[in-house]
Amino acid sequence: MKRRGIAATFVALVAAGGLALGGCGAGDDESTPAPTEPTQTQEQQPEQGEDPQGGREDPQASERKDLVSFKLDDRSQAGLTNIWVTWTIKNNSSEKSNYTWDWEAVAPNGTRVANSTEFVADVQPGQTTTGEMFTTLKDTNVKLNITDFDRTKGF
Repeated sequence: MKRRGIAATFVALVAAGGLALGGCGAGDDESTPAPTEPTQTQEQQPEQGEDPQGGREDPQASERKDLVSFKLDDRSQAGLTNIWVTWTIKNNSSEKSNYTWDWEAVAPNGTRVANSTEFVADVQPGQTTTGEMFTTLKDTNVKLNITDFDRTKGF
């Protein structure tokens, strides 16, 4: 009898914990597309949109403008797939900054086929920096979305 009481207590605790943690993932699942391709050079610019603050600049939108370029670079050759993501960051703030952003690659059928987080540290005011990272993508026929973008003060 004592085991059944302990088991029932354990099940109740697990169920309560599951309900409490169930709300943790409920957030804004919205993502924004990676910068679009305006020219044949494949250089991408952030989207220009309406000011959501009614005249005041949205701080996150301002940060997001620092991501000048984010694109796929297909370096595949001789039948070997070799696809990278490349980026350009320009620090438009007045202080040394660190950047972190999450991205996803979505296939035409809507399936997310890759995702990752990128990090760039200690970018000086006015400085532009570039970077790259290999991917596990097998095809460049995907849509890149930025799912989160943050700029923090560098020390």
